[in-house]
Amino acid sequence: MTRSPRKIALALTAALALAGPATAIDVNALSAADRSALDTEIHNYIVTHPEVLVEAYTALQSKQANAQANADAALVKAHADAIFKDGYSYVGGNPKGNITLVEFTDYRCTYCRKAYSEVSDLVKSDGNIRFIVKEFPILGDQSTISSRYAIAVMQADGPAVYDKIHDALITFRGEVNKDSLTRLSNQFGLNAADLIARMDSPEVTKVIDQNHALGDALQINGTPTFVVADQMWRGYVPLDNMRQILTKIRSE
Repeated sequence: MTRSPRKIALALTAALALAGPATAIDVNALSAADRSALDTEIHNYIVTHPEVLVEAYTALQSKQANAQANADAALVKAHADAIFKDGYSYVGGNPKGNITLVEFTDYRCTYCRKAYSEVSDLVKSDGNIRFIVKEFPILGDQSTISSRYAIAVMQADGPAVYDKIHDALITFRGEVNKDSLTRLSNQFGLNAADLIARMDSPEVTKVIDQNHALGDALQINGTPTFVVADQMWRGYVPLDNMRQILTKIRSE
């Protein structure tokens, strides 16, 4: 949680008041007059040296980021099998790549759509990424219908067809319903009636339930969320940044 400059100032006040040799007086034992004098001195110092607030704020942000990264690494380690080899999620890119990129995605998510072309570019241009898609519908009925259809395709027609349907759904801008899914099925030569019937099957529901349970365990509350190595990227990451991060991970 990010703190306000005022809270940082209060923390700095406490730190300055408590700093000093072991023989320093107990601040809590100060008289009202002495406490007022100390407060005035600290206030004057901060006014004269406002850069300390920026330094404190920067240090706090860095500390929080490191704490989050460590917590995420522990979560990834604890749930590695479910993340990287669940046995039912789509695996694309280079299945034998030297790094695995996992994306939790929602077809109606604006930032997932924004990331789509960049992730595709990354996977294709890199050539050494094993790419996993986790169906993670969290934005209402349209999201759930889309994911149910995609999973039904994966189970009935396999990953090669799923890959095409995934691309079609993430770029689709109309209402997702029986008619639009029938047209989409026909476009790719699929059995629309069978897929639409399969959407509400226990097998499809199980995939969504397992992905949601995993998302809860990983404390994912938004899409897109990416997992790579022991890192989690919570939100949209520009293409150049993704490339830089992967280069760093590979060099470690």
